[in-house]
Amino acid sequence: MIASLAGMTTERFEVQREIAATPAKVFALLTDPQGHVTIDSSGMLQSADGDPVEKVGDEFVVHMDREALNDFPMGKYDVTVIITRFEQDAAIEWTISGKVQPPIKHLYGYRLEPSTTGTLATSYYDWSQISEQYRERGVFPVIPEAGLRATLGILARNVE
Repeated sequence: MIASLAGMTTERFEVQREIAATPAKVFALLTDPQGHVTIDSSGMLQSADGDPVEKVGDEFVVHMDREALNDFPMGKYDVTVIITRFEQDAAIEWTISGKVQPPIKHLYGYRLEPSTTGTLATSYYDWSQISEQYRERGVFPVIPEAGLRATLGILARNVE
């Protein structure tokens, strides 16, 4: 989705899914580094090291394999996930720092709202803050909207 607000271009995907589990149960999976590997639909996330996150600024390491996407010859590498938003049982967001420097500044996140089913989960990917040097490469979004939808399906399967 590309929208213009007050002359500013925003680049972001958002997808939603009802999940038959409480926001607390969904959030617990999203704060666990291994949970990110478990629900990844891209195949890039191989494993993770670190403790469950508890606040903005917390970090953990994810071991990646770009061969899953077969788009750039990056092979295996590590990224550090840095939590940028943390609202217990309601919202979590992160950016990454890793092999590519300076950090790209794309954001991934979830908003969780109680619903009659359990949780209305919104997953988003935002690349509106990336610098021009990355924008010019024409590789964003890295993950397609369908990838976010697939990840929500895997998330539901793991918590329901």
